[in-house]
Amino acid sequence: MKSLKALLAKPFAHRIRKKVSKWANNPVQTQEKVFKKLLKEAAHTEFGKDHDFGNIQSHADFVKRVPIRDYEALRPYVDRVVAGEKDILWKGKPLYFAKTSGTTSGAKYIPITKESMPTHVEAARNAILLYIAETGNTDFVDGKMIFLQGSPVLQEKNGVKLGRLSGIVAHYVPGYLQKNRMPSWETNCIEDWETKVEAVVDETLHEKMAIISGIPSWVQMYFERIEARTGKKIGEVFPDFNLFIFGGVNFEPYRNKFENLIGRKVDSIELYPASEGFFAFQDQQNDKGMLLQLNSGIFYEFIKADTFFDENPTRITIKDVEIGVNYVMIISTNAGLWGYNIGDTVEFTSVKPYKVIVSGRIKHFISAFGEHVIGKEVEHALNEALQNSGASINEFTVAPQINPTEGLPYHEWFIEFETKPKDIEAFANTIDASLQQQNSYYFDLIEGKILKRLQITLIQKDGFQNYMKSIGKLGGQNKIPRLSNDRKIAEMLTNYKKA
Repeated sequence: MKSLKALLAKPFAHRIRKKVSKWANNPVQTQEKVFKKLLKEAAHTEFGKDHDFGNIQSHADFVKRVPIRDYEALRPYVDRVVAGEKDILWKGKPLYFAKTSGTTSGAKYIPITKESMPTHVEAARNAILLYIAETGNTDFVDGKMIFLQGSPVLQEKNGVKLGRLSGIVAHYVPGYLQKNRMPSWETNCIEDWETKVEAVVDETLHEKMAIISGIPSWVQMYFERIEARTGKKIGEVFPDFNLFIFGGVNFEPYRNKFENLIGRKVDSIELYPASEGFFAFQDQQNDKGMLLQLNSGIFYEFIKADTFFDENPTRITIKDVEIGVNYVMIISTNAGLWGYNIGDTVEFTSVKPYKVIVSGRIKHFISAFGEHVIGKEVEHALNEALQNSGASINEFTVAPQINPTEGLPYHEWFIEFETKPKDIEAFANTIDASLQQQNSYYFDLIEGKILKRLQITLIQKDGFQNYMKSIGKLGGQNKIPRLSNDRKIAEMLTNYKKA
């Protein structure tokens, strides 16, 4: 018999779906409202005064006064907020700083305010409720759920709490889910990732797990530990497990491996959360596009990725975006980020309603020879090869080899296979043909004998995990870049090559 909680979930889910549809069906007005509200609320902040917010009447005015900035460029303001000053980027002081590891700037401190915090929680909740509204499935509501996340232990900096985003969000799990939530607080606080995963396995092994959530590569590690201990598929260990929630990376390269580990198919929901805001979530099972959160205190601008590094690239709002174009996403938020480049590129899959997929990172591409290969292209090519060969992988990354010991330069693919393809040459050919088809620059370079076909370097079992451990980034929200335009990662991965 269904519990009261499961019975109430359906009408609540339908109510929320109506609420979401209201803004999703009025996208331009919704964003216009957000834009005006943000400017009004921040007009008397230091940033608002410096950029003449009081006289901004239109998006064109905003573009003139507020340049695009990344963290480094916004840092003079952020440093003042971190030092404890009020009314700098947003009114008052933030509730939290989400601490993330920046690549160039050391630690980044991303402000989260009392206005922005609820939008993170609401979007995560709505993703599950819209799944219930679509499928009618409430079986998981009474089961146990887990989110593999960072430690919820928070520090303090000048009167503001500080921690990883996933650790901060752990403090906001609604009361009605607290009994179902795993692992325990104590286990969640374990800093060492490998020790933590073992403790999570200990706690969850005999529970009725229904929802499992986290970055795919780290959930995979959890599944592998369970399989090693029990000798059983995850679907057998957890017969009630029927919903996988993930974010952070494209799931497709992991799908074969996951289905093999689980032993059956389970529904999945993709999320697009970041310290800077919760941007989108998948609202339909048969549609990979994620519904852009237009009513969450975030105003979006977009710049075509191939013009991003021009002197004055055009900044557009959602009303002018096109399907299938690679855009750099720029945000202004009720946490006080203005004209902020988060570094992600997105592609619209639909404009009624507005849905996106994450296509990569503006800094993560290979253009050592002018090919400008992006994350989405390498993932698509790899998926084609995986489907054709029946192989499955644990992890991969790609880098250019500019100075080979002999012959032409090439793209080097570092792959840790779970199940190796019978014919590795045919596998490499499939990837290469797909890349040439998707990217005309790459095709021209191969055709013109500037590059030779890609080469695959096999990485030993757990090689990527050991690499991440060696740089102090094992677990949590850390993930390996899909591609790099230099050899830094590649050089270190050569230590984990298969003999």
